[in-house]
Amino acid sequence: MMDLTQKQWVGHALTHPVEGFEDMRWKKAGSLKIALLIIVLLFFGEIAYGRLYGFQFYVSYDKTFNIIPYIVRSFVLFAVWVTGNWSVCTLLDGEGTLRNICIYSAYALIPYTAQLYINVLLSHFLVRDEYVFMQIIELIGVGWTALLLFSAIKSVHQYSFRKTVLALLLTVAAMLIMLFLLVLFMSLIQQIYIFISTVYTELSYRAKV
Repeated sequence: MMDLTQKQWVGHALTHPVEGFEDMRWKKAGSLKIALLIIVLLFFGEIAYGRLYGFQFYVSYDKTFNIIPYIVRSFVLFAVWVTGNWSVCTLLDGEGTLRNICIYSAYALIPYTAQLYINVLLSHFLVRDEYVFMQIIELIGVGWTALLLFSAIKSVHQYSFRKTVLALLLTVAAMLIMLFLLVLFMSLIQQIYIFISTVYTELSYRAKV
């Protein structure tokens, strides 16, 4: 089996969706630094897609910039995915560690992340009649990432095809549950903050009176 640098392993995983992650597993390859860089690029790609798209294809009516949705669509969703998959696959006797799930999943997101930047760039040069080319690029990016993600989970946990499908479905279910609980938690924090703020305002008013 080949000896590659960490950067070369990224290319190997991308161009060999069937056996690339399997080779990485046996060689214990993969870099957390590269994985984090990919998620950071995903974060900026989501911002570019939402704010810098060509005006002939998309017009943003937001007067203020809110960074929270982009953090959720990148860092939060990725963290929930990794945690959910690790939790589910621990119960399904998966062999993948939290570190490997994080690395393999991040590598699988490269085509999706790349198509964000490519389409943002093309949106400033193409006309509306040529939008089909951007749709094709988006479809390729999403489809390629889906294939890589399936292969990554299958390889990291050493699952069969059917068990990988089951693991992915359960992971999505776990993500929905965690996101629901996260929303409830944030709502609770907000209510507590409002209550404390109201009490403080009331006490301050009475102290002045």
